[in-house]
Amino acid sequence: MVLNQQRTLIVEQGPNPTTDFFILPWLQSIGSGITRRGLNDTLPSSAGEYEAVVFVRYLTPAWRKWVEQHRSQLGEVVFFMDDDLFDLRAHAGLPWRYRYKLWQLAWRHQRWLKKIGAELWVSTPWLAEKYAGWQPKVLQPQSPYSGISAQKTLFYHGSASHGPEFEWLYPVFEQVLAQDASLSVELIGNHKVRRQFAALPRVHVLHPMPWPAYQALLSRPGRTIGLAPLLDSPFNQARSATKFFDITQAGAVGIYADHPVYRSVIQHQYNGLLLPMDQQAWIDAILRLSKQDPSRQNMLKNASDFTHQYT
Repeated sequence: MVLNQQRTLIVEQGPNPTTDFFILPWLQSIGSGITRRGLNDTLPSSAGEYEAVVFVRYLTPAWRKWVEQHRSQLGEVVFFMDDDLFDLRAHAGLPWRYRYKLWQLAWRHQRWLKKIGAELWVSTPWLAEKYAGWQPKVLQPQSPYSGISAQKTLFYHGSASHGPEFEWLYPVFEQVLAQDASLSVELIGNHKVRRQFAALPRVHVLHPMPWPAYQALLSRPGRTIGLAPLLDSPFNQARSATKFFDITQAGAVGIYADHPVYRSVIQHQYNGLLLPMDQQAWIDAILRLSKQDPSRQNMLKNASDFTHQYT
C-alpha cells in the first residue's frame, strides 16, 4: 500500500463521522492529497488525477462501472467499513429500511470487491479478525475536533404561529453563518422548519416540548444571542415581552424588534438591542455582537438585574 504523495479520491455518502474519524486522519498522516466526492455526485470524467479511491461504507453500480473503466489507472481500490456490513446475520433486529440500505450499498458488492482485488480497511481488531482472509488494515479513530473553534449559539425559539418570522430569518441566518464560523443556530420548530433550514450549515432544530422541559432547556448554559423578531400582523399585536425573560434566562443577550411590545422593557444597548425589522440591520448587529464579548456581558448583567425586579 503506497498512498503517500498521491491524490486519493474519497467517495462517501456526504459529510459523515466515519470519514472524519478514520479516513481523513490516516490519509493526512501519510501525506496523501485528498479529493472528496459524494456517492451520488456526478462521476469524474476520468481517473487521471487519482491514484487511489476509498469507498467509505457504501458503493453503487455506477461507481463499480467507473472503477472498471479506469482500473488500470487506479493503484488501489479500498473499501472501508466501521460496522459489520458484510454479514446479513449481524443486521438482524435493525429496521428493515436500514437493512435494505446495507444490502443494497454494501453487502451485495463484496464479491465484486474481492474480484477486482480491492483492499479492505476496518475500524476494529474484531472486524479484522472476522475478515482475516481479506488481510484488512485496521485504522485507529482520531479526534476530528482539533482546529474547530468553540461555537457561540444564536437562537430563535418560535412556535407554529411564527411561520412568517422563520421565513424572515432565513436570509439573516444564511448571511451570518457564512460570515462568522464561530456561530451556530438553534431553532425550535416542527418538521417543516427542519426542512426549511436543512440547506444551511450549523443549524440545529429541536422539537417543540412541554413547558417544564423548555424551562430546563433554557437553564442549561451555552447560548449567546437570542432573537425576538416580530412582523407587523394582527395576531402579533397581542404579543407580550415574555421572550425577554426567556432569552435572559438562557444567559444570552437579545436582539428584539423595535416594536411597542419590547420597548416597554428593552433599553437599546443597555439590556438588549432594539432594531427595526430590516434584515441587513439584524445581520450587522449579530455579527458585531458575536465579536463584542464585554458589550454582551454588560447587557446581559443589566438584563439579569432587570428580571430580578420581577422575581
